Amino acid sequence: MTNRAPARPGRFGSAGEFGGIYVPETLYGPVRELAEAYRAVRDDDAFREELAGELREFAGRPTPLQAAPRFAEASGIRRLYLKREDLLHTGAHKINNAIGQALLARRMGKTRLVAETGAGQHGVATATVAARYGLACVVYMGAVDMDRQRPNVERMRLLGADVVGVESGSRTLKDAINEAMRDWSASVRTTHYLLGSVLGPHPYPTMVRDFHAVIGAETRAQVLEREGRLPDAVIACVGGGSNAIGIFHAFLADEGVALHGVEAAGEGLSTGRHAARFADPAPGVLHGTRTLVLQDAGGQVRETHSISAGLDYPAVGPEHAALEASGRARYAAATDDEAVEAFQLLARAEGILPALESAHALAFVRREGARGAWGGDPLVVVNLSGRGDKDLAVVECWRASRGR
Repeated sequence: MTNRAPARPGRFGSAGEFGGIYVPETLYGPVRELAEAYRAVRDDDAFREELAGELREFAGRPTPLQAAPRFAEASGIRRLYLKREDLLHTGAHKINNAIGQALLARRMGKTRLVAETGAGQHGVATATVAARYGLACVVYMGAVDMDRQRPNVERMRLLGADVVGVESGSRTLKDAINEAMRDWSASVRTTHYLLGSVLGPHPYPTMVRDFHAVIGAETRAQVLEREGRLPDAVIACVGGGSNAIGIFHAFLADEGVALHGVEAAGEGLSTGRHAARFADPAPGVLHGTRTLVLQDAGGQVRETHSISAGLDYPAVGPEHAALEASGRARYAAATDDEAVEAFQLLARAEGILPALESAHALAFVRREGARGAWGGDPLVVVNLSGRGDKDLAVVECWRASRGR
């Protein structure tokens, strides 16, 4: 957990143009209470030691930094490392933040957790920590995502969570967040909203980032030990952006390290069926924070599409919006087809099934490596944010639709 914080807490960007607290009056008090509680534990040695112990003994940190030479060769580069967050308990980086917030909720005297989930990995992580710490748990999930991530729905229920399908709107992650926030506003006395990404009102973008900063801290130490130098590029997929900000954070001061976030181009940017916020940037407010939001000409939030449930969201974390505005990080997009092709290549070349979310980052490596984007002998690190067991049915449907 890092002690670094923005100069203006809750605000990001040179003029503080992103972030903030944009919530109904009923939630303003609980959000400020949470901010004060988090501020107190960030410098509490006992809390930090408990968190580190749980990450080590329960989640399985540190995760390996693994070379992927066959995938690298097929992508036109020589040295590629994968940060193996997929090897954590529950199969994704989401457990880092879930443990941190659950410990905080328990300190605050909360007895119930509510959460949203898209791909299901955050929901599984929340259900897992609720079971470990004896907390009640409700997870909201869009009906579309429940259909395409059925194994994770069953995992959550086996862990004791009440999984509530959301039928409103696009029936995906955006709508699940709406319902989770409604629940929280009606039950704040006993309930903590365990938000799963670097989204929402302050303190969530900072707090979730801090709980995931362990990814970058480990990666930095590991690559220096293995290679004796920092990487030329660090790459991660970006939905809300928690895994990306987690690995980017340790390298922000290193101008020689290129930071690349990869979002979902879906069926192609020209089709309009995508979730590429940076391809059509428009500042706006969604779910309590000011950031980049996909909007139509009337300022209404557009529906999104991605083969990956975890990237199927119309906004991005405010710190990512600020990093793009400053030029410190660059953001690109990969299509559904590119992501599945990368998924299959990693499986066959390295024996690893990546989450479709992570496969977008791998697709970017293939595309940029082929054109020599990082020079003649680049050292590249990809955050493999989760494992792909949950996506097998989706990939098989894709293959069948193309006669593969």
